[in-house]
Amino acid sequence: MRIRYPMAALAAALLLSGCVREKTSMVRQGYPQPYADGFDDGCHSGKKAGGNLFDQFRKDVPRFDADHQYAQGWSDGFRQCETEQESLQRQMRMSIEQQKLAEERKQTARAEQRHLEREVLKGVDTSGLKNLK
Repeated sequence: MRIRYPMAALAAALLLSGCVREKTSMVRQGYPQPYADGFDDGCHSGKKAGGNLFDQFRKDVPRFDADHQYAQGWSDGFRQCETEQESLQRQMRMSIEQQKLAEERKQTARAEQRHLEREVLKGVDTSGLKNLK
């Protein structure tokens, strides 16, 4: 059974690289810089909470307490990215389970084939086949 770790690593790398571009994109779209900063920090924190091993919790607590835009961005980013990370984790678990199930089906099919072959040969004199060795 081969689990596709390279695909998971690629997905993680793409998700990590998207944060910087998303922050810049948010500012270009007209979001205030404090909101975008908070969203970015909250997003990293949400991904960590959602199970991402490569992200770290980030929160500028004094800024969160003093700046409403940063706090709102952090909360929005946390919720959105935690949900996305949990969904990604679920999809990866489902993919692994599907791969396991497919392998079990192959093994069952091979076992059934061997059983059928034995049943077909029951009562057949195979002593002459020894000379083929």
